[in-house]
Amino acid sequence: MKKLLFIFAILFLTSNLCFAFNFNKKENKMTTLEEYQKTIIFPIGNKNDAYKQYFIGQSYISQISGEQVKMYNVTFEPKCRNNWHIHKASSGGGQILIAVGGRGYYQEWGKDPIEMKPGDVINIPSNVKHWHGAAPNSWFSHIAVEVDGIETSNEWLEAVSDEEYNKLK
Repeated sequence: MKKLLFIFAILFLTSNLCFAFNFNKKENKMTTLEEYQKTIIFPIGNKNDAYKQYFIGQSYISQISGEQVKMYNVTFEPKCRNNWHIHKASSGGGQILIAVGGRGYYQEWGKDPIEMKPGDVINIPSNVKHWHGAAPNSWFSHIAVEVDGIETSNEWLEAVSDEEYNKLK
């Protein structure tokens, strides 16, 4: 119960901070990483080289919390997206995405993409095939929250095709 309250508190705080920080700002069509960093409240972190094979384009990662609930700020350069993947669990598990900067997309297999802007929250149940990443013309950052579960693992699948991705606006 404490972990659930912690997650809700983080979601509430983050969405309000993102809204206040990005209020009346134009879309983050920045050309450099340094310019984009000035528009978000969380650090961008280092190149996400450990998972590079599962991304098209460059992503960055910064651990926000490693205790109680694991949370990471993941930043995508324009056009960057991760492969289709599944957060597997026999019970519980899944992921929560909290958009904190720029503009991006989330899509579940067989469904239309959902545009994400700062303050948007996506709850991803375990065992759902999906991808997420930046819009074609914008940097994008989200906090990724790992939801506790039993027998959890990630299954990385095929890349999101250029044909599929280029349908986005």
